[in-house]
Amino acid sequence: MSMRVVVGTKNAHKVLELQRILEGLIPGLVLEPSPEDSPVEDGDTFSANALIKARAAFRSTGRPAIADDSGLEVRWLQGRPGIFSARYAESGVDADNTAKVLSEMAGVEDRAAAFVCAAALVHEGGEVVIEKRWEGSLAQEPAGSGGFGYDPVFIPDGYLVTSAELTAEEKDSLSHRGQAFRALAPALAALG
Repeated sequence: MSMRVVVGTKNAHKVLELQRILEGLIPGLVLEPSPEDSPVEDGDTFSANALIKARAAFRSTGRPAIADDSGLEVRWLQGRPGIFSARYAESGVDADNTAKVLSEMAGVEDRAAAFVCAAALVHEGGEVVIEKRWEGSLAQEPAGSGGFGYDPVFIPDGYLVTSAELTAEEKDSLSHRGQAFRALAPALAALG
């Protein structure tokens, strides 16, 4: 028996990543991208923006919906780019966002950073949001071809490589998104 859940995104990378994270935890789970364009994310926290996306996906389909909002917080930059991570550079292109952060960090020794993910579930019976962090630091320059976003410049604590150099399985087991959606899985499974 399958359980169909809408993901509040049209980002195919994100849908595949969430499918990998959740499929072992919820047998028969089928994730589908939202048929709607992304709503305006005007929340002031990751949790608020995740809920905006999940609520929109739920409203448009009437099916349980999950969504996340995630980004990079850099200590030296007082938490920037934060909720603006996906559109930090004017173009909003991953490589440009990364280049802007590296430019702002030129010559800075304190390179502490964290990926943050808020995972939201919206269904007929209510809403759940869980937020998790993945601590690490910024590399001096991009390395690796896996992942997306800031993965090529994020070095997880305890590692000497960027998250873009990890296998998909390694990244899923460690990442902010993996942590958040594994924590959300019991509430999602309970709907089946």
